[in-house]
Amino acid sequence: RPDLSTLCLLVGAEADGALDEAGLDAAQVELDRLAGLLPYRPGGPQAWAVALRELLGDRLGFHGAPADYQRLESSLLHEVLVRRRGLPILLSVVWMEVARRAGAPVYGVALPGHFVVGFGPDEGQVLADPFDGGRVLTGADAELLVAGATGTHLDPSMLRPADPLDVVLRILNNVRAWAAARPERSDVALWAVELSLLLPSHPARLRYERAQLLVGRGDFLGGAEELESYAEVVRAVDERAAERVRGEAAAARAMLN
Repeated sequence: RPDLSTLCLLVGAEADGALDEAGLDAAQVELDRLAGLLPYRPGGPQAWAVALRELLGDRLGFHGAPADYQRLESSLLHEVLVRRRGLPILLSVVWMEVARRAGAPVYGVALPGHFVVGFGPDEGQVLADPFDGGRVLTGADAELLVAGATGTHLDPSMLRPADPLDVVLRILNNVRAWAAARPERSDVALWAVELSLLLPSHPARLRYERAQLLVGRGDFLGGAEELESYAEVVRAVDERAAERVRGEAAAARAMLN
């Protein structure tokens, strides 16, 4: 099972050139320290959720706010540990990694539009919202979160534990969304796409996005080669789309002249 905290910290190292091996170790030590502040095996899922809320939310002030969506640091685990602010998914990583170290039955739950954490088995599952300081959610709370994001009802499949690699991909999607709103930060968009492509399960269209970023940043040859490669992938399902992509590749090569 991939170590989620390590994967998240490696994303942070890509974003922050000053985050060296000592900084990576310090973040892991901080997670260990926080876990040591929890009571010893407080009880069932509800007791674990309350213990995490009391420590991380009430006592230490970990939470989120709308303004955090405007900051790249909100998607970087080492920054979230220092600022105690972040996006729902990064705060959930803090909750999960601290709780896991203490022996809690914890996992991420990727509700549409809002990531939370779950404790315990399906039949006794307890959800908590780290973005709201670890507030323990009722069934109605979860229904409202899903309805607000999708306009539909909560489906039991939405409550399944999230795979660590899917969590990382969702974090990188948030970074890409942040960069997409800031055209001058195409450097951030590029590394977020390239890290996403390293994951074993990723949308094929990310290769097209990478090609566009390369062309936009002046790497016309690299972009053209990526477009040509992507066109071969697309050709198997849509020849007309593949032809359009090949046309874009030719246009990128023409910019070399």
